[in-house]
Amino acid sequence: MPHLPLASFRPPLWGLRPSKGLPRSHPLSTQSEPNGSAISQRNREAKQKRLRQKQAALEAGIAQKTKSPAESSKAWTPKEIVLYEIPTEHGEKKDVSRPLPPAYSPQYVEAAWYPWWVREGFFKPEYQARLPQATRETFSMCIPPPNVTGSLHIGHALTVAIQDALVRWHRMRGDQVLWVPGSDHAGIATQAVVEKQLWKERGVRRHELSREDFLREVWKWKEEKGGEICEQLRVLGASLDWDRECFTMDAGSSVAVTEAFVRLYKAGLLYRSRQLVNWSCALRSAISDIEVESRPLPGCTELRLPDSPTPVSFGLLFSVAFPVDGEPDAEVVVGTTRPETLPGDVAVAVHPDDSRYMHLHGRQLHHPLTGQLLPLITDCAVQPHLGTGAVKVTPAHSPADAELGARHGLSPLSVIAEDGTMTSLCGDWLQGLHRFVAREKILSALRERGLFRGFQDHPMVLPICSRSGDVVEYLPKSQWFVRCREMGDRAAKAVESGALELSPSFHQKNWQHWFSHTGDWCVSRQLWWGHQIPAYLVVEEHTQGDTKDCWVVGRTEAEAREVAAELTGRPGAELTLERDPDVLDTWFSSALFPFSALGWPQETPDLAHFYPLSLLETGSDLLLFWVGRMVMLGTQLTGQLPFSKVLLHSMVRDRQGRKMSKSLGNVLDPRDIISGVELQVLQEKLRDGNLDPAELVIAASAQRNDFPHGIPECGTDALRFALCSHGALGGDLHLSVSEVLSFRHFCNKIWNALRFILNALGEKFIPQPAEELSPASPMDAWILSCLARTARDCERGFLTCELALVTHALHHFWLHNLCDVYLEAVKPVLLHLPHPPGPLQVLFSCADVGLRLLAPLMPFLAEELWQRLPPRPGGAPAPSICVAPYPSARSLEHWHQPELERHFSRVQEAVQALRALRATYQLTKARPRVLLQSSEPADQGLFEAFLEPLGTLGHCGAVGLLPPAAAAPSGWAQAPLSDTVQVYMELQGLVDPQTHLPRLAARRHKLQKQLDGLIARTPSEGEAETQRQQRLSSLQLELSKLDKAASHIRHLMDVSPSPGEL
Repeated sequence: MPHLPLASFRPPLWGLRPSKGLPRSHPLSTQSEPNGSAISQRNREAKQKRLRQKQAALEAGIAQKTKSPAESSKAWTPKEIVLYEIPTEHGEKKDVSRPLPPAYSPQYVEAAWYPWWVREGFFKPEYQARLPQATRETFSMCIPPPNVTGSLHIGHALTVAIQDALVRWHRMRGDQVLWVPGSDHAGIATQAVVEKQLWKERGVRRHELSREDFLREVWKWKEEKGGEICEQLRVLGASLDWDRECFTMDAGSSVAVTEAFVRLYKAGLLYRSRQLVNWSCALRSAISDIEVESRPLPGCTELRLPDSPTPVSFGLLFSVAFPVDGEPDAEVVVGTTRPETLPGDVAVAVHPDDSRYMHLHGRQLHHPLTGQLLPLITDCAVQPHLGTGAVKVTPAHSPADAELGARHGLSPLSVIAEDGTMTSLCGDWLQGLHRFVAREKILSALRERGLFRGFQDHPMVLPICSRSGDVVEYLPKSQWFVRCREMGDRAAKAVESGALELSPSFHQKNWQHWFSHTGDWCVSRQLWWGHQIPAYLVVEEHTQGDTKDCWVVGRTEAEAREVAAELTGRPGAELTLERDPDVLDTWFSSALFPFSALGWPQETPDLAHFYPLSLLETGSDLLLFWVGRMVMLGTQLTGQLPFSKVLLHSMVRDRQGRKMSKSLGNVLDPRDIISGVELQVLQEKLRDGNLDPAELVIAASAQRNDFPHGIPECGTDALRFALCSHGALGGDLHLSVSEVLSFRHFCNKIWNALRFILNALGEKFIPQPAEELSPASPMDAWILSCLARTARDCERGFLTCELALVTHALHHFWLHNLCDVYLEAVKPVLLHLPHPPGPLQVLFSCADVGLRLLAPLMPFLAEELWQRLPPRPGGAPAPSICVAPYPSARSLEHWHQPELERHFSRVQEAVQALRALRATYQLTKARPRVLLQSSEPADQGLFEAFLEPLGTLGHCGAVGLLPPAAAAPSGWAQAPLSDTVQVYMELQGLVDPQTHLPRLAARRHKLQKQLDGLIARTPSEGEAETQRQQRLSSLQLELSKLDKAASHIRHLMDVSPSPGEL
């Protein structure tokens, strides 16, 4: 029989999804003091008020529509904030000698622990090697280095929560753990931020300073502003080894980058060539593919662009006629979305099998602007069914045209300059004009010449620079490129062979596709902030037999000069070398991070001990641009895969399903969820950003809708637990603040449970060794079995990196097994003085083992509570829960009794039936007697072992067994548990028919009215039919119960009902 947790009829924590159609009983109270403080008294009164409101809502609103998220968010009320105010030096251990506050307060719990953890060295592998449970195995990871310019958003928090949970589990397990912190220098973003600051504060442009002076300004900014991310990581509880912190522009990283460049060049995997690159005219730099946002346009769309004086229309297809040479009335009409590139056209192409143009094969056309003759060429890449089937060929400004032009030997004409203006090749009438101003002038000229054939809406995908918001141009540039084919083949084979595991495995398809189609990687960036390329132009020299520039590569200028001397045959001292002013793509240094952070290219102890890394965990959006490049360069430069397993989590999206993005204004700072924030502050943050005015209005409106009352204080532990509760195999993660808030209430439940347990244990309690603990009652055996099963499930979840399994197991144990069942059942037992020792030992083991199981996910709460438990005798206790042994499934296996748990699930069914009967007959205070009757002897024995807890949990009086053949007791309510088991509850003397029948009639009338309204109402748009049917069933069930109860009460009266009674 399946296990039915008591959660199905216990009142759930606010924010958790309640069961529908079931009455609520009073919540568990673990208040340790008889009267409690004023704060706890107010909390109890508020909770009782909410319970009454919930009960009224249940009766009056079963058939109401589901509330909108914004309406639901009104449910939370501010909680009392308790602060830790005991004077404690930074890095000193927190004082836990005082009693626990009456209610959970995140600010109190999270104070002081992190600096102490760091000072004690708990996060260092050298400390872990000395632990009693040390396994001599290593576990190493690096944090995906976030950009130093920004602050962490909720997507980063997901990465940190997952990684830290895994790291803490391995550390407690006894592995020697190294988790390397670091940040990325973010070349484009950082330079842009500093340039804006210089202009705002001093009115100075970058080019008005020397390169050295500007870089000093950047380093100054980094020292002043770059620490925000580290502070956020500490707030999130990330157990990083801060003594090994890396920055991708520090000295060690610079050495690694230079070494990697030189080695790749010598291996023939790095070369300089003139090719088309992604170019941002606003930044005046090449950009990587990941910095190009592909924005779909449904049709004509106006966009405001940097440096463009007026909005520019995109999503239009313009038709232009190219006259056929020698035939005055013949023309070929082509469609283009980029008329500004017409001056760069060198041909018109059609498909060789397109019958419309076969008669023109080999002919020439007149350019519509210049009149120059252009060839009409045939190519199978042309799609004849699109537009007119004829396309203009602009090799200098289109990757597809560049390939086509290369096949036909066409020379490109570059007509757009680095700054987005038209070049001299366009003629005086266009030279120097902004390209989108030139567009309008070109269209006017076409109209004047009678060669413009109109325009129409045209859905398209527009490449946008994510850094500047400008339209990306494709320009031919002499840049440095990494050859990716050979390294990419190795990366693909590593996954195919199983040497590299991608989890979830469905990412393998994207991996293989990307590496089978990837081109060479442009690594040059026209910036000042970054790793300057270690390549030198030998001035006035050319490679032998060639007119190309002569470039040499070296770790230093001296080394490059030696190479140049050997190449040219001239003494090095006579040569003039000019270093390439460009810097390397930020992704180049990031791709080296797994080994450069450990000291490569030096043979350091860390590199020998912790490389390759045990695991790489990151967002699925970085699989190709970062993970793929780490695998390529790591394998090439170190001879080993940088890691053997990659764990990829889903993308975090907002309520509308959009990716978290600063440009959309939907980014959530995890600290706002942890500490809480008012709506006004959230709106101010939006206004302080760089959003376009139109986007600001949209973002502010969405924010008001999502958080009409701001964000409540949830705490770090609740946020971490919520983030880890989402499975990696699912789709994108739509995290709601209400979900995090529900886990804050879960924290409060654990808090109250520990207050109850500590109060029960008293000051003189001495724990038994776990291996000596033997349960004294079936209830003790049941909870210990649940604890052992939870440990097994947690171990399996951590081993497979499925943290959702861990969070589910822990949530179920603490809430549904311990708090809802065992603590309630054991309260009457603890009323006996002196307390029986068995339940106390069980309570201690549940707290000790349960907190250690919880520690990787909720480190602050677990530490705060675990530190207050009495130590087990024998041996020095662990100084902190984060280095205490993690409970293994094997060590607790002797407690596991699956058969007992299956038996107890039958008891829980009986409890559910009893509570439902009490609610139906409104027995709020009475404790009626109960009888159970079964036709199966085995069931009799099963229930007999749990008669006392059954009565306690069912809020009933004495519980007994009715012999199988005995007649049903007269005047008792009855409920079937199964075909063989019946439950009877005494009503005689507890129910006043004259009072209860009118109440039942009123409730029935109210529910019948709701049912009639639901049946008559037309389903709302988007309402699921299954949801509607569930509401109908719920109402019908409630009505059936009321009818049965009314009939039974009339039987008690032994009179016939009057016609209008029901």
